[in-house]
Amino acid sequence: MLTNQQAREVLQQAEMICTAGEVRAAVLRVAAAVNRQLADVHPLVLSVMGGAVVFTGQLLPLLDFPLDFDYVHVSRYGNSQQGGKLHWKVEPRENVRGKVVLVVDDILDEGETLAAIRQRVLELGAAGFYSAVFADKITGKTKASSADFVGLELPDRFVFGFGMDIHGAWRNLPAIYATRDN
Repeated sequence: MLTNQQAREVLQQAEMICTAGEVRAAVLRVAAAVNRQLADVHPLVLSVMGGAVVFTGQLLPLLDFPLDFDYVHVSRYGNSQQGGKLHWKVEPRENVRGKVVLVVDDILDEGETLAAIRQRVLELGAAGFYSAVFADKITGKTKASSADFVGLELPDRFVFGFGMDIHGAWRNLPAIYATRDN
């Protein structure tokens, strides 16, 4: 975790790569696509804690159909900038059985986390699986999973803001920033 001063220095040295307006437009695009695809199925929306909290909080009020809501908590990053072993804190519950599930996450890096969630949700008997990510990081590598709905494509840099953190800080930023060291 960063101290207050360290967090401010990180932000000061970072580069804004998406404005708050671009972020809002991306959320609106995802909501429109989800509304077209899932309006008639009363899905269960699963938000991936903690990164997807901001995206989910802005997306849900834009969905114009009934839905159920729950969350999962799985991480490969912790406070690191590189993915590690998958760690489940809260697994999907039995309430996925027979439901069409929409998983909402902040960013798709390598696709490992999303692939694991998809596998677990389908093992529990979901009738269908969709995923929405705020950002898809363009890495140039084959990913373990892809998303059905994507807000923005981002460069292969360490990014933070709009739910994504850097060493625990700056999830609350309305824009997206990238560190300059990669």
